[in-house]
Amino acid sequence: MTVETSERFTLRAARVPADGILEGTRVLRRLPEGVEPRPYELFDLRPLGRVIGAEIRGVDLAEPLRPELRAELNRALLEWKVLFFRDQDITSEQQRAFARNWGELETNPFIPAGDTAEVTRFTRDATMPAFENIWHTDVTFRPNPALGSVLRLVCVPPVGGDTMWADMAAAYDNLPEEIKRRIEGLRAVHDFVPGFARFSDHGELARRQAEFPPVEHPVVRTHPETGRRTLFVNQAFTTHIVGLDRAESDRLLHLLFTQAHVPEYQVRFTWTENAVAFWDNRATQHYAVNDYAPEIRIAERVAIAGDRPY
Repeated sequence: MTVETSERFTLRAARVPADGILEGTRVLRRLPEGVEPRPYELFDLRPLGRVIGAEIRGVDLAEPLRPELRAELNRALLEWKVLFFRDQDITSEQQRAFARNWGELETNPFIPAGDTAEVTRFTRDATMPAFENIWHTDVTFRPNPALGSVLRLVCVPPVGGDTMWADMAAAYDNLPEEIKRRIEGLRAVHDFVPGFARFSDHGELARRQAEFPPVEHPVVRTHPETGRRTLFVNQAFTTHIVGLDRAESDRLLHLLFTQAHVPEYQVRFTWTENAVAFWDNRATQHYAVNDYAPEIRIAERVAIAGDRPY
């Protein structure tokens, strides 16, 4: 940014940098416009970030949720985007029962299952390195990506293995206006191949491509419950923007992917034994930090079926 000197400093209008990220004050709006914060009455909530991430205390995930508790947890999820629960000694079935309060569960065709097909089990050790250390939104290669996910760690490494989440509504809010105008109405192609092709041989890959062809989603989606606009492209699965030549698409996607890297939009969670995370997949991206090898890290995730983005 250029500064000219007179009796006081006068800031000139900044040109949009190649990554679209301007230094200085950021708009950090946690709630939809016109919504006022309200206290939570059925549990204690401790914010872990300005716009994203809160720890919930006073809820036992092993117990069935009363309707009023489910409603207040849903409000907290919409307002904080990812909720954390510590000291939850729950079974896989109790994890699934909690997730079912938000809808039908889905299976993942590319990740090994746990005790049922609805549970994906991530076992990471010296023989199976982690590939989740990339900013992504889960299963956007599906016509209806997941609403959200409930993750618990079965085995926590002694050091490292944190997970980070980014608020993609905040990322959209802070885009330069000319970038917002540029992406208005655009659609992008999402494909499982960039994220999962490495795990398949050629024959299996061809079968999977027939089963899961590429899909299109809006570059900016509208959250179906809050109405907020969220940036909905991710480096793991978004391949190109419809209607743009490859060079322009690549430049624009690089700029949009970079937005998840801004620390002001993020929360970082350090796992402890029996901790659980529940996030809104419609509003966030996440990144599993791969800094624990060769220690073992085992996680089990249950995903809730979602709707078609618009």
